[in-house]
Amino acid sequence: MKAWTWDRYGPPDVMELRDLAAPEPGDGEVLVRVRAASVNPYDWRHLRSDPQIVRLYAGFRRPKPGSILGADLAGVVERVGPGVSAFRPGDEVFGETKLGAFAELACVPAERLAAKPGTLSFEEAAAVPMAGQTALKALAGLRTGQRVLINGAAGGIGTFAVQIANAYGAEVTAVCSGRNAQLVRSLGADHVVDYTREDFTRSGRRHDLLVDLIGNHSLREMRRVVVPGGTLALVGGMDAGGRLLGPIPQIVLGGLLSRFVSQRIVGVSWTPTGEALRRLAALIEAGRVRPVLDRTYKFAEAPQALRYVESRHARGKVVIGGIA
Repeated sequence: MKAWTWDRYGPPDVMELRDLAAPEPGDGEVLVRVRAASVNPYDWRHLRSDPQIVRLYAGFRRPKPGSILGADLAGVVERVGPGVSAFRPGDEVFGETKLGAFAELACVPAERLAAKPGTLSFEEAAAVPMAGQTALKALAGLRTGQRVLINGAAGGIGTFAVQIANAYGAEVTAVCSGRNAQLVRSLGADHVVDYTREDFTRSGRRHDLLVDLIGNHSLREMRRVVVPGGTLALVGGMDAGGRLLGPIPQIVLGGLLSRFVSQRIVGVSWTPTGEALRRLAALIEAGRVRPVLDRTYKFAEAPQALRYVESRHARGKVVIGGIA
């Protein structure tokens, strides 16, 4: 099979398209013929070792041999490993693996897969898993009538968060640039704050939940716009602790601060599960949520796709299609 691998940390230029042996599904795994994969900041941060703490599990001096980028995928089941009964060859699925989706074939734990929504193309389905599940987790516990602010509403996670919050019956305030105001309104935002003209932390308006996907404000500033008893969900902030630790210092500080202030401050990371994917699929098939695709690249253009996502100007998701 063909796969995008990298044997040293650096920019997208270090990636190489190579011929590798096809993987074999182990216990509880499914071998998927990948039709499309989406690109996440998760990918370029692993590629560049940014923050450097990723080296603890990706490889200290160099990436582990045969490392393949890509977490999100959609495709067709090629074969199933021992103990898998939920899927069979020919099933159309979507889901994620920790790394390995930028390849013609990928082994994925069965519990991280779900049936692909029939209303979506493979490219659209590949855009859902990581961003959609992270948005679901960040909005956990949100109730009808509550007020939620989403800082970074036009990005991959943000476009899902706006739609899911709207589907939950919340009053949604979206923070984005003015050029994306129409997009987030079309997704269900009730109010839009153009961050180039207004600082949402100084608006005086308070919210039951603030989902921070950017990390461009201090905890003190963000707490000003969260009601007592409300929640500040930290999803972004990868640069808050510098190249070494990324978001860890802010998340740790937030957890400690929660013990002494009236708001709950939590760090949010995505947890891939088939259950969450099925919840997202139900929202999609009900017409409440749709993936927003900014650009679709060919498999041979994977490095260009990573460079574009790394520029941080993508609206919604960036996808690599036509893989196999």
